[in-house]
Amino acid sequence: MMVSNARGSVLMVAAMGGFALEDMFIKHTAAVLPVGEILMIFGFAGMLAFIVLALRRGERVLHPAILSWPILVKSVCEVAGRLGYTLAIALTPLSNASAILQATPLVVVAGAALIFGEQVGWRRWAAIAAGFVGVLIILRPGMEGFRPASLFTVLGMLGFAGRDLATRAAAPVLSNVQLGIYGFFMLIPTGAAILAVTGGAVLPGAPEMVGLVLATTFGVAAYYGLTAAMRMGEVSVITPFRYTRLIFALALGVLVFGESPDAPMLIGSAIIIASGLYTLARARKVARAARGG
Repeated sequence: MMVSNARGSVLMVAAMGGFALEDMFIKHTAAVLPVGEILMIFGFAGMLAFIVLALRRGERVLHPAILSWPILVKSVCEVAGRLGYTLAIALTPLSNASAILQATPLVVVAGAALIFGEQVGWRRWAAIAAGFVGVLIILRPGMEGFRPASLFTVLGMLGFAGRDLATRAAAPVLSNVQLGIYGFFMLIPTGAAILAVTGGAVLPGAPEMVGLVLATTFGVAAYYGLTAAMRMGEVSVITPFRYTRLIFALALGVLVFGESPDAPMLIGSAIIIASGLYTLARARKVARAARGG
């Protein structure tokens, strides 16, 4: 299990770097294209990429297991996560959206304890609670700096947490590539429905298409790494490494978009990261104790 946890942790860090780059390109594209259109194109391109990977590996594109409850739940959560977070990065600073998204590991660890019966003691529960306090500091509900659009990130966070937990429960017969096909497919009808309501479709130019191709490339690689990591080791050990996404997002936000993170965001982010690191350390200590080490 130690080797699986180590490999899963490395995969998680790499996936978070890929997702941060994906976010950067989507935010650039969202300045021209409506969110519904972005979801449609991004979902179609990602689905095609995973279909190619599946065929090269000799795997079935359509598998009876996709009708199982975990996959259906995963699909719904995928829609909520992608929709909420895409709206968030389009309407709010990238660093702010990414900071709020860091609540995802807290929800996943709590869900792993409640759903899968993983052992999470009172100390880790306290760390999870502290992390949520950090999220509230970033959100600043009722205060002058509160951005209503930031609530889209909360929707995205809950959706991604549900997706990750459902991925854990998915039948082992489904590969990470097959899960990727179905996950990206769900974005197509979701984007079409949003575009039908909002209107405003735009013919993408060369810069937008390049941006979406790059977003898809990094997104597919990150998605594969994430699903592989979540199925490789213990959820409570691997998920804290999702906090590295905040580091990548802060750097890109400052260097690419000229953002200036304020004190509440940095303080809240520090609390969340500290909570995640403590959760990781405590999980390892509990695992060593269980092995008698």
